[in-house]
Amino acid sequence: MTSFTLTDLARIVAERARAPATESYTAKLLSEGPARAAKKLGEEAVEAVIAAVQGDRANLTAEAADVLYHLLVVLQGAGIPLNEVMAELERRTTQSGLAEKAARKA
Repeated sequence: MTSFTLTDLARIVAERARAPATESYTAKLLSEGPARAAKKLGEEAVEAVIAAVQGDRANLTAEAADVLYHLLVVLQGAGIPLNEVMAELERRTTQSGLAEKAARKA
């Protein structure tokens, strides 16, 4: 099993975001504005959904990696650190998912 974490990936995304856009895909995406990075995230999410529906385990694994990477790029562009997202997830685990969804509607 690998010890590579989302925190590791977020660190790499942050490092690559500081590189010249001509040398880094991450920097290039971010230089094109938030809509471009968000569009890529959406495209990858749709591809992951299709792979899931088709039961294509290998492709779903690859597309899930793309989704996580592009989500971290979008977060980087928005100035939202991964630890804030993880804190929100932790907060949500204090109640059931059904209770959390009901609270959002209130």
